[in-house]
Amino acid sequence: MRGRNEPLGAELVSRDAWKGRDVISILDFSRRELESLFAAASEFVGPPKPRKDLADYIVATAFFEPSTRTRLSFTTAALRLGAKVIDLSPDVSSILKGESLHDTTMMLEGYSDLIVMRHPSEGAALLAAELASVPVVNGGDGSQHHPTQAMLDLFTVKRLKGKIDGLTYTVLGDNRYARSATSFLYGLTKFKPKMVYIVSPETLRPRDEVIKQLKGLGLRFEQRAELEQVIGNTDVLYLTRIQKERFPDPNEYEKVKGSYKLTKEVLAKGRSGMIVLHPLPRSTELPYEIDSEKSSAYMTQAHLGVPLRMALLLKVIGGGRS
Repeated sequence: MRGRNEPLGAELVSRDAWKGRDVISILDFSRRELESLFAAASEFVGPPKPRKDLADYIVATAFFEPSTRTRLSFTTAALRLGAKVIDLSPDVSSILKGESLHDTTMMLEGYSDLIVMRHPSEGAALLAAELASVPVVNGGDGSQHHPTQAMLDLFTVKRLKGKIDGLTYTVLGDNRYARSATSFLYGLTKFKPKMVYIVSPETLRPRDEVIKQLKGLGLRFEQRAELEQVIGNTDVLYLTRIQKERFPDPNEYEKVKGSYKLTKEVLAKGRSGMIVLHPLPRSTELPYEIDSEKSSAYMTQAHLGVPLRMALLLKVIGGGRS
């Protein structure tokens, strides 16, 4: 179904611009399309009200990697819109018998109206989208793409800061393997940030192809080694944990684990009104003591995942009704 993601042009985004589309990378979407998604998501913020918009639809979740927030927020979003949800559990499915991703996708296509997939291999969601005749939503694949997380992150900034443009962002942590960080950086290319600081230990800096992409898309950014160098200018601080499971060499992970940590002392140097985001789960980089700080916004960020994904599902398989 990849043909549905051909560029639509910036002149007009119709109510049906999202209908039937695969969601593989945030780079596939224009600023106006993202803004229309955020506007729709805003209508779902607050106490949930019973909806039956998707009562005739079935959503399949297929997570080949562990997930809490993405998986459960998609499930909750679907249920709150009246849809049914079927869940593929790799540990009790024919995947254990050697069933291929090709065949699994073809089965899910026949059983559902939309597939949400997470997979450790980069390109898996794209392959599924090319095979399936129903929309495929990438719930995270490999180390580069997690489009709905980036959409959620930008939506959170919009809700809490009132705008996305004109702010200074600092992306701190594992910028090499964390797909949430890379997708967030890609998402920022759709807007006009004042500056983006990418702060990492040298071995966790973005891969060359990511840097090339960001430069090609005109993102204004600088790479730094220490958070203290930029926190005083930061409006949005975005942290990620070190992605231990994605390191090709365990010894490489051992060299960098625990190499950065947000403390109250460092946070106190931040700009007034700064917010702290984190896609979660967290490790030692974000101590629990930060939760009580007024800048902490990551739990709000996680909870906004339901209205954001309600809007997404409604647009993709409900034809944009809201």
